[in-house]
Formats: sequence, C-alpha cells, structure tokens
Amino acid sequence: MIRVLVGELSAQVADAVVRPVRSDLAPVTSASRLLEQRAGERFGEHMAKIGVLPLGGAVITPSGDLPASFVIHVVVMSEDEPQTPMSVQRALRNGLRRAVDLGLDSLALPPLGLGVGTTEPEVSARALVDILFNHLDEGSAPLDLTIVAGSEFEADLFRRLVDDPSRNREPPGPG
Repeated sequence: MIRVLVGELSAQVADAVVRPVRSDLAPVTSASRLLEQRAGERFGEHMAKIGVLPLGGAVITPSGDLPASFVIHVVVMSEDEPQTPMSVQRALRNGLRRAVDLGLDSLALPPLGLGVGTTEPEVSARALVDILFNHLDEGSAPLDLTIVAGSEFEADLFRRLVDDPSRNREPPGPG
C-alpha cells in the first residue's frame, strides 16, 4: 500500500525513513537536514564512520533519536555530479533493496526528485510512484510505503498518481 501525507519526515513512525544525501552523506534538502538534526549525537557518530558512497548508492544506519528504527541514506548526487532523474531512481531502487535485505515492513520517504530542475514535477513524481508500485508488485517487504510530502501541492500530485484508476493495479497473486 502507498499512502501520501503532508508532514515532517523526521517525525514518521516507520521501520525506516529514506534520507536523500550527497555522496559524502551531506543532506540535500531541508527535510534531510532537519532529520539529521533531530536524530541526535549518536546518529552523527554513525554517519562519521561511513565515508563516501557512490552516486546511486544506499546505506542503512540506526536512526538515533528518531521514531523510526533506521534511516536509509540514498545518494542522489555527489560533489562533482548533480542530481538527475536517473541518479534519484537508481538511489531509490538501491534504498528499497536495503529495506528488503533487512526485511523491513514499513518505509517513509520524501518526494525524491522533485527538486531536479530539468524535469517537470509530474514526470519526477510519476517515476517515483512507478518504482514504488513495481516494488509492491514484487511482493517483498516493505509493503507499507508512505510518501511524506512537504506541501499540499506535492501531496495532491502524488495522491493523484497513486490513486490513478488507469493503473488497474491488482495485488500479486500466489506464485
């Protein structure tokens, strides 16, 4: 199931939250920065041990003081390479793989890719929703996905795409 709500990513109660970062794990959005601040000192200590990650990569850390159990850091850009629709999609897919690896049941994520200036918001949003639906079709946990929008505009855009009746989506049947 995919839900869409307006809220604060750092306040979400989920097995994990997705945090978009640069390859050096620096936050790339205000929500990502706020999440880092609210996670506390232990979170920062875990981050300092990781080092640099490749573009499109993903890594899981404990969440520190957040209500979620884990944070999945997805690398959407580097110091040398800007964020692109492809880097966002690759990072999200790898983030979902990390969630599958841990057998997580629920995941909260921001509207990744809407800040990529060369792509219309609807195109970026549709790509993210398609990746999430493809993940659900595979039948692997996490099956409880929440897109945490920062505004009603973003939430309406994602709700329209998630609820699109032309998708004719059916849950996967038994193997």
